[in-house]
Amino acid sequence: MTVMAKPEQTNARTMVGAPALSPTAIAKPDLISVEQAKAMDVARMTDLFKAHLNPGQLHFMKLLGFHKIKIERAEGMFYIDQNGRKILDFFGGFGSLAFGHNHPRILEARRKFQEEKRQEIAIAFMSQYASALAHNIAKCSPGDLNMVFLGSSGSEAMEAAVKLAERAAGPKRPKIVYAENSFHGKTKGVLGITDGQLYRADFKMAENTVRIPFADIEAVERLFRSDPEVGVIVLETIQGGGGIIQAEAEYWQKLRALCDHYGVLWVADEVQCGYGRSGRFYAFEHYGVVPDVTALAKSLGAGKAAVGAMVARREVYMKAYGTPKTAMIHAMATFGGMGEACVTAIEGINVLYDEGLIDNAATAGDYLLQRLQALKEKYPKIIKDVRGKGFMVGLEFHDFSQTLPMVLRPIVSVLDDKLKGSLSGFVGALLLRDYDVLVAFTEYNRNVIRLEPPLICQREHVDRFVDAFDSLLSRGIVGIVKDFVKSQVR
Repeated sequence: MTVMAKPEQTNARTMVGAPALSPTAIAKPDLISVEQAKAMDVARMTDLFKAHLNPGQLHFMKLLGFHKIKIERAEGMFYIDQNGRKILDFFGGFGSLAFGHNHPRILEARRKFQEEKRQEIAIAFMSQYASALAHNIAKCSPGDLNMVFLGSSGSEAMEAAVKLAERAAGPKRPKIVYAENSFHGKTKGVLGITDGQLYRADFKMAENTVRIPFADIEAVERLFRSDPEVGVIVLETIQGGGGIIQAEAEYWQKLRALCDHYGVLWVADEVQCGYGRSGRFYAFEHYGVVPDVTALAKSLGAGKAAVGAMVARREVYMKAYGTPKTAMIHAMATFGGMGEACVTAIEGINVLYDEGLIDNAATAGDYLLQRLQALKEKYPKIIKDVRGKGFMVGLEFHDFSQTLPMVLRPIVSVLDDKLKGSLSGFVGALLLRDYDVLVAFTEYNRNVIRLEPPLICQREHVDRFVDAFDSLLSRGIVGIVKDFVKSQVR
């Protein structure tokens, strides 16, 4: 019998062999230096962004006209572009710029740390800087919120918060409740409690989550009463991505009572609304309640470092990680508690109180809301609502997708789906082009402009922004849309 030889197995993918090592030094690739990066023009930036970062995002930036700008410097309330134009920042990096740009005390603290050649990564030892930062955060936190985990982002802080709460709740109570229109981060774990199909995409989510309406206390009570497996509820105190949405004080007070009654742990996401932005260090302090676990990030890094923190009640923390056997489950990662990042955050919290920035957020934020409310009364057919606390403000336009004149409807079709039928994209683009003002949008509500200026913002900055906004709205809907179209063909 003839035996047939088996065909050789081939890999469908082309295999690239490693080049032979040169007996001499390895050649340096064609790298860009720091000085070359600083000197780069917009055209070169565009090419590299498209080649290596996010081509789809570049499309969106071009639509709004943001791609034409190269930021050369930033100071206080302003960006300065390649032409020396000063752009008023009412975006605030989604709440990450409490101190504005390059606050002198923050810069000095970092400079001294570097000059003294202090340790940056020393994870084998205790860190005086991580210890001091944890102390400061605990001192700023009400009740017995005094156990701190340090990370490098809001997503990491929320991952830590949910993990701790789930572990403390125990294996018999594995279900985690989250709210409609919530946004808790883009990492895989917290995507499961982020209510955005755009971000969840085709990823497989954890199956131990339950979604309920935001600010509906009856829905919370029905769920807690009917499902004994619920162990954790995770909520933003003010929904940012959902359109700057708040719940009444009574909701939070009843939520605290229900959590206590049913033994459910409450995680408050304060990544965006915390750190003084609402006019209190934590937004939940407005309501006289304290959660079991919370999270901070954004401005915790003072606009110069990536810092996130989970803060938990000691009783809850010890239940989850309170023994030598379980402690290392929760130990900081490599870049948690890095020296210069902690020094930056330590100085930032001191500046926050020394300069009265929480009080300023409350008073100047009220002034902003008052002036915007006056605009709502002036333009009732354009502005639907004005809402927020402190310097976390949302301005909602009426949806004009069904009321826009027929001649202009083809123009709207060029917009990204998230902005179709809304004035927000047009207004954001024209505020930047014609008035040198930068604003932001929200993840889920295309009709809302998000205003999160630095906490150093003064009445004069509020006046400049609102006056520019007033001038733009005076053009009317048709005028705004036509002027936007002109910006696209320039």
